[in-house]
Amino acid sequence: INRFIPANSQLGFDAVFINVALWQQVADELTDHTLVAVQGLVERLRMIKNEWEIAQIKAAAAIADEALSQTLPYFKEGVSERNLALELEFRMQKLGSEGMAFATILMFAERTSLPHGSPSNRVLKEGDFITLDFGAVVNGYRSDMTRSYVLGQASTKQAKIYNAVATAQQAAIDLIKPGVHCIDLQNASQRILDGSGFGDYAGQGLGHGLGLFLHEQPFINSNCKHILDVGNVITIEPGIYIPDFGGVRLEEDILITNTGYEILTHAPKPFELEL
Repeated sequence: INRFIPANSQLGFDAVFINVALWQQVADELTDHTLVAVQGLVERLRMIKNEWEIAQIKAAAAIADEALSQTLPYFKEGVSERNLALELEFRMQKLGSEGMAFATILMFAERTSLPHGSPSNRVLKEGDFITLDFGAVVNGYRSDMTRSYVLGQASTKQAKIYNAVATAQQAAIDLIKPGVHCIDLQNASQRILDGSGFGDYAGQGLGHGLGLFLHEQPFINSNCKHILDVGNVITIEPGIYIPDFGGVRLEEDILITNTGYEILTHAPKPFELEL
């Protein structure tokens, strides 16, 4: 840098990912320059995926889809959260995933009221809610998908919660196209959840960008100012979480295209699983 850049230049560094020790080391070597913290620049550039990046995310989504399809027959009474998570992760890696996109979330019964949680030794019983949130990795790019089920026949309340979340998700997806404000997606989803009577139990955000990191810009919530553009890859994941009862979250990975959108995740969504 000292050799090729004129003295007294301002050099930007990513303040989010460079710690103080590394910053000090760089500053000591670049005494003829001024270091300026730059936040959000790289993130904004990464919001638009090129064709190669999109292909990697699609491949990661396809692995997750197939792994879940192969694992669903194991969702039977007596199996533990931990063993199901291990089965799912094994199948993703066997199909080509470079590890997990993040620590797999898989929970039963009232534990599904937690938006995030680690698999435990809790065993599956008839009538239990099931929530699993997981993803694969291809060339560093991630997928992120959530499915919710009930083992056997759902109760009236369980079905009402699921239908509210599914309707809220579709209301947001129906609006997706270039030029749409992300906050409009958030508001459309929240109106459905509020109208269902479960609005007070809804999650705080509808979704996020996806790529090399699990959570990237834009973050789709009530404060989001981003306007959708071609090449954005986002998640849409409304949820309802009722303490001591259970919860439902449904999540898809979605590419914004010239004509609207393309859903990248296609794993089965039968709410009721056969015993």
